[in-house]
Amino acid sequence: MKILIAPDKFKGSLSAVEVCEAIGRALKKTDSALQFQSLPLADGGEGTAQLLTEHTKGKWVTCVVHNPLFRKGEAGYGISGNGTTAFIEMAAASGLQLLTQHERNPLKTSTVGTGELIADALHRGVKKIVLAIGGSATNDAGIGMASALGYRFYDNQNRVLHPVGENLELLHHIDLTTGNTRLAQTEVLVLCDVTNPLYGPNGAAYVFAPQKGATEQDVIRLDKGLQNFANVVKEQLQLSTDFAGAGAAGGLGAGAKVFLNASFTRGIDYVMQELNVEAVIREADVVITGEGKLDAQTLRGKVVAGITSIASRLNKPVIVIAGQNELSEAEWKQAGISLVISLVDENTSVEIAMKQTKDLIEQRVTEHLSLYLRSKK
Repeated sequence: MKILIAPDKFKGSLSAVEVCEAIGRALKKTDSALQFQSLPLADGGEGTAQLLTEHTKGKWVTCVVHNPLFRKGEAGYGISGNGTTAFIEMAAASGLQLLTQHERNPLKTSTVGTGELIADALHRGVKKIVLAIGGSATNDAGIGMASALGYRFYDNQNRVLHPVGENLELLHHIDLTTGNTRLAQTEVLVLCDVTNPLYGPNGAAYVFAPQKGATEQDVIRLDKGLQNFANVVKEQLQLSTDFAGAGAAGGLGAGAKVFLNASFTRGIDYVMQELNVEAVIREADVVITGEGKLDAQTLRGKVVAGITSIASRLNKPVIVIAGQNELSEAEWKQAGISLVISLVDENTSVEIAMKQTKDLIEQRVTEHLSLYLRSKK
């Protein structure tokens, strides 16, 4: 029996590679004759750049950039083995995890560090940039990123604006003449699962800014700023920011389109295609996948959903190992999953599951999966 182990990370506990290793150890204990292959995955979120870099036998690069509050620190990104493609996660330089709870304030934060990562990659001669834009601490429509790439933003008194969220409402005109010339020869692909518009009730400010530290009044102000940004861009550059995903990462979706001429795709779709996951699943008898929490969001573009979609089409059984399962049996069966193994149960709390993830995966797989596999022989 050939088994494919293809999980996402268990956020806050184990990387996807570590999850694969834990499952593999359990399979060896269960039946030493089992053949298995590990394929760690990501869905365009944290860990995607590292995964794609390793897959292309590339190298990891670190450089000094400014975090969302303009403090200097190191951030990394990957360059493919052939040197042509950079894999960048904006969260590495402009992410919410870089700030303490009391520092979060999307009026004051900027994507400048993301632009610095892009500038570094351009300087190294890449021809393509794959930019994952989840997990931002910002609401600046990407003007911070653009400023690091040479663009300048002015108010109606012709004063240069500090590239932060609160200054979007003061934006009067944009100088594109000083932009990084290498951008014209560089393809940019944004990995984005968010479909929100730039502004309005479902836009970046109203939907995402509160979790980044914005008050109700801040949200109103930020939304007005995003509307103003859209108007300036339309009037001056004849470009529209009215598209699904423009509101992703505090409007960085819109900024990527305007300043990088980016195209967009879902993170999980890109990863699945690049790693040729369908071909690997086709060769397996059983697929084991997993993630930290199995819930309604899982079924909308996460690794488990991507794996299950392909495996169901190929008539391959899917087993999901989850830190915590919030779906009913009817829900996960309808999604095409054959078996769910949860680390959290009546005897195991979420806290224990997060601290003892590796050991619990080995235990649960040994206990439950061995029975399932025997029944299929």
